[in-house]
Amino acid sequence: MIELKDILYKVAMNAVVGSTTLKINKIVFDSRKVVQDVVFVAIRGTVSDGHDFIEKAIDLGASAIVCEKIPDVQVNGVTYIVVENTQSALAIMASNYFGSPSDNLKLVGVTGTNGKTTIASLLYQLFQKAGFKVGLLSTVKILVDTQEYEATHTTPDSLTINYYLKEMNAAGVEYCFMEVSSHGIHQKRTDGLTFAGGIFTNLSHDHLDYHNTFREYRDVKKAFFDGLPAHAFALTNGDDKNGAFMLQNTKAKQYSYALKSYADYRGQILENNLEGLLLKINDHEVWTKLIGSFNAYNLLAIFAASELLGLETLETLQLISDLQSVSGRFQYLISEEKITAIVDYAHTPDALKNVLETINDIRTNNETLITVVGCGGDRDKIKRPVMGNIAAKLSNKAIFTSDNPRTENPNQIIEDIEKGVEPQDYKKTLSITDRKQAIKTACQIAEKNDIILIAGKGHETYQEINGKRADFDDFIIVKEELKKLNK
Repeated sequence: MIELKDILYKVAMNAVVGSTTLKINKIVFDSRKVVQDVVFVAIRGTVSDGHDFIEKAIDLGASAIVCEKIPDVQVNGVTYIVVENTQSALAIMASNYFGSPSDNLKLVGVTGTNGKTTIASLLYQLFQKAGFKVGLLSTVKILVDTQEYEATHTTPDSLTINYYLKEMNAAGVEYCFMEVSSHGIHQKRTDGLTFAGGIFTNLSHDHLDYHNTFREYRDVKKAFFDGLPAHAFALTNGDDKNGAFMLQNTKAKQYSYALKSYADYRGQILENNLEGLLLKINDHEVWTKLIGSFNAYNLLAIFAASELLGLETLETLQLISDLQSVSGRFQYLISEEKITAIVDYAHTPDALKNVLETINDIRTNNETLITVVGCGGDRDKIKRPVMGNIAAKLSNKAIFTSDNPRTENPNQIIEDIEKGVEPQDYKKTLSITDRKQAIKTACQIAEKNDIILIAGKGHETYQEINGKRADFDDFIIVKEELKKLNK
């Protein structure tokens, strides 16, 4: 039990009705989870408004309410705290409740459209190889040192974040690397956290179903850097025109990385093939098992962040050369028939273009490149024809299929994708609604030395259709289908 006033430390309050010295059992923002002596935080969500459930929360035993608008009828003995933004208040309260755990480790946030998972995961891997206890909060998983937990959101809710940061404190974790999504920033989930650094990867078309305009999407990302403290570092991609914009109002120390322009951390690709990358970083050469120019950017960010966090240059280069690719990020296998299958999470136009251009850069053009791709349902519809255009233009054969249709008709999604295909590319495309059948078909039409790219789902091990999730792993399926060809 903790006193309410201690949980409210640093929360900007507009009004207080009742006592703040009462003992609180825990913080809750879902009325269904209310028990005796909790503080209920009324959040205005995209689907429902927590303010509509204040009465229910009190009936179930909530002794304090944090809200943006005080109810017309107040209950005696219940404390009401009025704030400007309950999402921000929840984040600060969560940090206080768990003992400000981010203060006790070096927390680095990674934001941008593409590369967040790769950079955060590889930094975790690198620092672990360097002998440190490390934490990871990512789309793929949550790691507290070596203990793994399932991740449900790119940026979890504030209570979940601080709970795992507290667990990291208990486990002696020194560094934590965290994906910071635009949703998470906009919903104030990272408020109240103390960051040692922030990394900006790039910005391209994504999440415009949530952020109404690209400008709003960009400005939300920038808000993360605006909030970094003076002792932190702000590291941005100098080759992205939005990189400099992210730094405009930050108090943090500013650094940049780039392949094409002047930067604090300058990179040059010396070799790029299916075996890996030979990179030159600030006059040092390093060989890495990762593939493609987009990974060159990721590795530059990783090198820079490692140095800024205190690792020695030569040690960092040695550790980079030993890094393994992240699940579902340009993850590939070569079958007995010498067919290369690549699984990648590319689910935005820019990411798909990057992956396809990377494959085209490193192949001999004697092979056929077959791309299997879809788009998620109930999400940004504008990008669908754009992705269809890119897939058809940059592949020898494009198979349009389902991704996670969710509650949408998968055939309608595919029709939206097809609208982007230019007339000269019509004959290169094929539409197969069933994703497994689409992958099977790609394997059947592939010949020796051909390349199959399966894009969109990457690390995901499920497919969501009509609100139901079923087991589905692109990598496992393509591996099985390629094996059948050998029999």
